[in-house]
Amino acid sequence: MMRYFFVFILFGSVCMADVVTLTRTLRPGTLITTADLTLKNADQNGMFDRVEDVAGQEARIALYAGRPIPFEAIGPPAIVNRNEIVALHFQSAGLTITTEGRALERGGVGDRVRIMNLSSRATLFGFVQPDGSIKVTQ
Repeated sequence: MMRYFFVFILFGSVCMADVVTLTRTLRPGTLITTADLTLKNADQNGMFDRVEDVAGQEARIALYAGRPIPFEAIGPPAIVNRNEIVALHFQSAGLTITTEGRALERGGVGDRVRIMNLSSRATLFGFVQPDGSIKVTQ
């Protein structure tokens, strides 16, 4: 009786690809320009692979020269700064309320930020709009 034994050899395949890295260290809040970026061959997942996707964004955390840039480390440039007075807009069931508030966090377009209603001193949450106002959600 003949027996067959199959041996499977698995090789760990490493996929090398170009990832976007920095040419200099950037502090949080710094606007990233094309001069700050270069492509480097690396085996990283979850990192940017096109310079166009990173240029014009803002560093959310400290980014170090020569290291790839993770997706969550950058975002749109902040247009609302902490302690800035902003317009608050709330809409529900045909009712629209507009008032002023103080931003308690920095944020770019689409970011969820905490704000304080100046009239009631209540802390609310809202989303930054392109015009710099906040659309209140709670």
